[in-house]
Amino acid sequence: MHPIISVSNVTKKYASGLVALNGVSLDIERGEIFALLGPNGAGKTTLIGIICGIVNASGGTVAVDGHGIGKDYRAARSLIGLVPQELATDTFETVWNTVSFSRGLFGLPPSPAHIAKVLKDLSLLDRRNSKILTLSGGMKRRVMIAKALAHEPQILFLDEPTAGVDVELRKSMWDLIRQLNASGVTIILTTHYIEEAEEMAGRIGVINKGEIVVVEEKAELIRKLGRKQLTLDLQKRLDAIPEGLDGHPLALAADGRQLIYTYDSKSERTGIASLLKDLSEAGIRFKDLSTQQSSLEDIFVGLVSQK
Repeated sequence: MHPIISVSNVTKKYASGLVALNGVSLDIERGEIFALLGPNGAGKTTLIGIICGIVNASGGTVAVDGHGIGKDYRAARSLIGLVPQELATDTFETVWNTVSFSRGLFGLPPSPAHIAKVLKDLSLLDRRNSKILTLSGGMKRRVMIAKALAHEPQILFLDEPTAGVDVELRKSMWDLIRQLNASGVTIILTTHYIEEAEEMAGRIGVINKGEIVVVEEKAELIRKLGRKQLTLDLQKRLDAIPEGLDGHPLALAADGRQLIYTYDSKSERTGIASLLKDLSEAGIRFKDLSTQQSSLEDIFVGLVSQK
């Protein structure tokens, strides 16, 4: 099966000399939820803009379901719904009219039934006659999603979809995204909330300084790059790690009551048995121990720091 989005060696260099993207290649599979992570200024929004035909690339190619975004712009763009970061809509227009207008922009005939369904799914049907300026920030965000879904796209880009949204509304929007994906819509989201990517996405891509650092299945990424920590609660406080334990990757907690051992979770030899033997010989006793796996956030911070 061919990817629904194929980005090949895309670059973007501005007149000022700023290189926003540097040889980015990325394939998005049909029907997946893909999360694109990166710090501010990493190139996430620029890449989305190029795929959606809003920003012109300096080099490289983009195809959407086989349609070149340059040569066959209308066909490619008709497949895409975009929810931008900014809440940009006509504040004096009603919810119903602004969503219906978005459908008309793609040359589609009116479909009150579809618009009603979209608004109902987004809990906006009761506010269909309300002007945008009377809505809360969370409702305005939902209107932006409704506008993006008005023309029944196969692909939905969500650029920071839950920015400025409270926790309860964020979780309800996660449910909506899952429903859209279950109906066959391919979802690509950028987010600052690492837990959002961990909760929603099947694959994760990390971009930093205009380059793709890694693209991997979420579970495989955590397995490959995740590290485990063994925390030992000591019976007696230590002022420093004894010299005989220098060969182990140990850290002493600030209060001196815990030793923290970091090891590779996928290695055949973790070194734990050797550590425990050396601790015993050094006369160090512990009353409890626990292990902790690196989170996606730990991995993300590590990748960006390395880059």
